[in-house]
Amino acid sequence: MIIFGTKGYLYQLAIVTLVCGRCGNPAAHTLRKRVTKFTLFFVPLFPVSTKYATQCTFCGAEQKVTTEQAEQLQAQGSGEFGGQPYGQQQQQPYQGR
Repeated sequence: MIIFGTKGYLYQLAIVTLVCGRCGNPAAHTLRKRVTKFTLFFVPLFPVSTKYATQCTFCGAEQKVTTEQAEQLQAQGSGEFGGQPYGQQQQQPYQGR
């Protein structure tokens, strides 16, 4: 008897600020990667499909994006274009009296 199937994995790649196409608000959007892997005896072996999407944190609308768009958004979210990496605080200069 051979047991096989698929299993889905969801990865959060970045958080970027975009204007939502549904609600029109400039809000944070999570960039997510969904990978479906083929499994044999409950062991994931290789990816069958990979899809990318952004989700608005204001209204919850989800929009599919291409691989190229996902790479650009991930680079934007990681701070390669002068932005602050997510989760790091910006240091304020000390103003002594």
